[in-house]
Amino acid sequence: MDVPETTAACRDAFAEMASPTCIHDPYPFMRWLREHDPVHRAESGLFLLSRHADIHWALKATGDAFRGPTPGELARYFPRAATSLSLNLLASTLAMKDPPTHTRLRRLISRDFTRRQIDNLRPSIARIVAARLDGMASTLERGEVVDLHREFALALPMLVFAELFGLPQDDMFGLAAGIGAILEGLSPHASDPQLAAADAASARVQAYFGDLIQRKRTDPCHDIVSMLVGAHDDDADTLSDAELISMLLGGFATTAATIDHAVLAMLAYPEQRRWLQGDAVGVRAFVEEVLRCDAPAMFSSIPRIAQRDIELGGVVIPKNADVRVLIAAGNRDPDAFADPDRFDPARFYGTSPGMSTDGKIMLSFGHGIHFCLGAQLARVQLAESLPRILARFPTLALAEQPTREPSAFLRTFRALPVRLHAQGEAEMRVVVDQDLCGTTGQCVLTLPGTFRQRERDGVAEVCVATIPQALHAGVRLAASQCPVAAIRVIESDASDGGRASAGSAPSPAEAERHAAKDQRNAGGHDGTV
Repeated sequence: MDVPETTAACRDAFAEMASPTCIHDPYPFMRWLREHDPVHRAESGLFLLSRHADIHWALKATGDAFRGPTPGELARYFPRAATSLSLNLLASTLAMKDPPTHTRLRRLISRDFTRRQIDNLRPSIARIVAARLDGMASTLERGEVVDLHREFALALPMLVFAELFGLPQDDMFGLAAGIGAILEGLSPHASDPQLAAADAASARVQAYFGDLIQRKRTDPCHDIVSMLVGAHDDDADTLSDAELISMLLGGFATTAATIDHAVLAMLAYPEQRRWLQGDAVGVRAFVEEVLRCDAPAMFSSIPRIAQRDIELGGVVIPKNADVRVLIAAGNRDPDAFADPDRFDPARFYGTSPGMSTDGKIMLSFGHGIHFCLGAQLARVQLAESLPRILARFPTLALAEQPTREPSAFLRTFRALPVRLHAQGEAEMRVVVDQDLCGTTGQCVLTLPGTFRQRERDGVAEVCVATIPQALHAGVRLAASQCPVAAIRVIESDASDGGRASAGSAPSPAEAERHAAKDQRNAGGHDGTV
């Protein structure tokens, strides 16, 4: 059943995004929503914006056309807040504040959480990256499988956070699960059990950080927490404990998810690895494109309250309505990014962070007064990680399909199993021509998440550079028996560094020429990956 059939009468986009189909691949639904219901009113009364221009305007207009809820309004916008510790904690976050309170808090944090301080962490981040890769190497070199999500993508931001904030490393691994539970409880569609788990985790996390703050006040060190809680000679103002605790909660799940997505991009697009093998500008372009293609947070969890009646796209959003923005849909809006489903780091080469060569803003870190304070830290972790992963493990491949968390809010993972190619092992890529095949290769779709559709040319292509071994025989059999010859199987020897030979992945120069051809002939079809 196609997307228009399932969503023609969509009453609640939040519920739709929580469906297994959307958790597996949310982008077809987001495209439908953007085209057919871009100012969507959910059953709960929340409005959801999905066009890039509307989202960009709403983020920029926060503090003017939109505001955060006051403490007295919290129960209206979060009906369960009266009994929920985690929702009350949300009310203390910087993103919920309006000027002048927001201005005060942002200034207090920004004076110590500067770009220079984050850049000074690069040697420490590089050391942590090297240590994590060393820890994975022996297992991979024995031909065994490693869960890259647990061993690297999640571990790196936790260990960097521990270094930045002066926390014992062992404590971070215990806190990570609790912080993940809290973030899940902040989704507008969180179930009662999810909210209960979030509240229990909030109690544990608040107790830990409350004790940490007191220790840093009495025995300060050279870390961010000590600086934030300490008095400055030129500023008697300080952050309250609640403000500090709420600020310390973010960054784990979203950074880990982006690392996972970046590694998947490396594996799925071997012709694009060249961006990670050159200068820092190319690495930054690759990182920005990963952030655009797969925003870790699908939509904003923070309410934006309309200060007046607002008309967008022929829909009137009434005063005091709760408005959220669908970040992931805006990042793939063709009115902002040409051929948006195509992974193309060139669109960010040589530009300012988050700005495309066409002058469009990548929305994953937000925009305006609530732009993410941790954006630079996340970017540095990615930039220090990806070239080192590629250089250390050039034949890295998926061992089996990754497992995603069943979350509509955060596009995160439970496991990302990887291994190394054995010498001489074949790499397989599959293309299903939808001009010939009306079922997008369902005959070979034996594992969830194997295929995605490229609407611009009618091709369904495999999501990973290396098919799990269990699929080899089935794919070959389906290709040999396909009555319309719609399935193409492309194999190559791993000894050439994972790049397929004739008829498969092009050289960097060929890829650029192919990209230019695609741009000139939108909708054209040549049957290639």
